Amino acid sequence: MGLLSLSIWLPIAFGALLLATGRDQNAGVARAIALVGAIASFLVTLPIITRFDTTTASMQFVEKLPWIERFNIHYHLGVDGLSMWFVPLTAFITVIVVIAAWEVIQERVAQYLGAFLILSGLMIGVFCALDGMLFYVFFEATLIPMYIIIGVWGGPKRVYAAFKFFLYTLAGSLLMLVALVYLYFKSGGSFDILAWHKLPLPMNAQTLLFFAFFAAFAVKVPMWPVHTWLPDAHVEAPTGGSVVLAAIMLKLGAYGFLRFSMPITPDAAREFDWVIVTLSLVAVVYIGLVALVQQDMKKLVAYSSIAHMGFVTLGFFMFNELGVAGGIVQMVSHGFVSGAMFLCIGVLYDRVHSREIASYGGVANTMPKFAAFAVLFAMANCGLPGTAGFVGEWMVILGALDYNFFIALLAATTLIFGAAYTLWMVKRVYFGDVANDDVKGLQDINGREFLMLALLAAAVLWMGVYPKPFTDVMNVSVTALLQHVAQSKLN
Repeated sequence: MGLLSLSIWLPIAFGALLLATGRDQNAGVARAIALVGAIASFLVTLPIITRFDTTTASMQFVEKLPWIERFNIHYHLGVDGLSMWFVPLTAFITVIVVIAAWEVIQERVAQYLGAFLILSGLMIGVFCALDGMLFYVFFEATLIPMYIIIGVWGGPKRVYAAFKFFLYTLAGSLLMLVALVYLYFKSGGSFDILAWHKLPLPMNAQTLLFFAFFAAFAVKVPMWPVHTWLPDAHVEAPTGGSVVLAAIMLKLGAYGFLRFSMPITPDAAREFDWVIVTLSLVAVVYIGLVALVQQDMKKLVAYSSIAHMGFVTLGFFMFNELGVAGGIVQMVSHGFVSGAMFLCIGVLYDRVHSREIASYGGVANTMPKFAAFAVLFAMANCGLPGTAGFVGEWMVILGALDYNFFIALLAATTLIFGAAYTLWMVKRVYFGDVANDDVKGLQDINGREFLMLALLAAAVLWMGVYPKPFTDVMNVSVTALLQHVAQSKLN
């Protein structure tokens, strides 16, 4: 079994073991198994970083075995510079989620932690799959654990939010399935994604395929106007669900554009880039303004995620190296920053049981250690230089400047709006006088909470101060992708 298979199936195996531990009288055992499983799964992904060859755009750590031979479907895995960082990122976030749930989840502990470990393996599978049907199976399978997490451990309207999440994302994916089947027959009976990249498709076929993929990936990102499921899902999901949803699951859609839309339908992607650019700018500007008026902290950060993911899709469809690489860097940094923001909201919610901004005020007076972490992550969310949030946004803005000055100008407004809604929340929640008895009675973070926030703070600062390891990995693959897209299949 190769490294990628281990990265996928080890957390799934531990998740299945957790489900077998059963009831809550074994909660202590379940927590221990989950922590061991999450750490082991993360350690398995580290050799992928250390052994990765940054000088080639070819797939690495490739595994290929026959799966359903009658339809020429293979268990085919591999990573390149576009996908490599998402494997360790997913495993790392899973470790954080397990630590975050240690004392907070008291009912159905084994099932909760098991769902996250299984989800971790499935999401890594999406980033590694090089067979179209294998990709689709992993892509759709991720819905099941998240649906259960929201529906069982969520808030008062959890069933509504879980159904909305499931139906939106499933409906979009059905068109993708039609596109995959078309490509299978067009390529002479192959589900090999890399072979699909070389298919000489006519423009009308490319257009239909492009919008079929767009339907699946735009909902997952989510892009405006199919974003309405996300705030509901975030508000009702437990803290761990919000962290994984923002940090990893939104990236599945953006990754789909890189692996399917751009290389398989390059002419259609260039022809309709204005559609993606326009929708991305609406997300950056309009959704930023929507975030500004939110009274619920989770909703504010959820809308912030939509605006930041708009930056990602904007970077991809400007078709220059700074834009595409910046979009990928933004995906990774958003994983750290948004996950940390939701964890901070979770820390407050565990103590006061309210997400309303008005329920707080002067938290820094009673929780100084926690406030220091929270303000750091808020600064990263604003795009402060020296934090992870700055690097990707700056690269995309520079790419946009090369593409069109006015688009760059609109894109740069995210730095203003991001600072406005984030700092407005920080001012009302953390600073000023202690607002009420709930805040007066707050106790600062314990060792477990300090550990999970410190790990994320280290990642945010490391990526902000020294982004070179992240950009070096993707440079060659981004160049190869753009060369491929530039070589029109119609000429």
